Amino acid sequence: MLVLWPNCQLCGCDLPPDSGEALICSMECTYCRSCNAATLHDVCPNCGGNLESRPIRPKLEYRPGEGLAHNPAGTQRKMTRYSAEEIIGLSARLSGIAPKDR
Repeated sequence: MLVLWPNCQLCGCDLPPDSGEALICSMECTYCRSCNAATLHDVCPNCGGNLESRPIRPKLEYRPGEGLAHNPAGTQRKMTRYSAEEIIGLSARLSGIAPKDR
């Protein structure tokens, strides 16, 4: 089950489960669109993968046992462990390479 982390791992802003501002990589690292535009340039600073819109988990139970009530968003906040210089360097090195070629 995809973990819906509650915050951007770079700036710390809140990203609730229904946020259209949340981006994720294949490792479930989570960032906001503002940090992506300003710093990340579609490169996850943790794994080097690309960032995509995070799916929105339905609020309602359309199928028994599904939806946010049964599969809530994560509550543990996470931050990246890399410095701004390391993040900028990795983004600069990888942003011009297509995700499939990284």
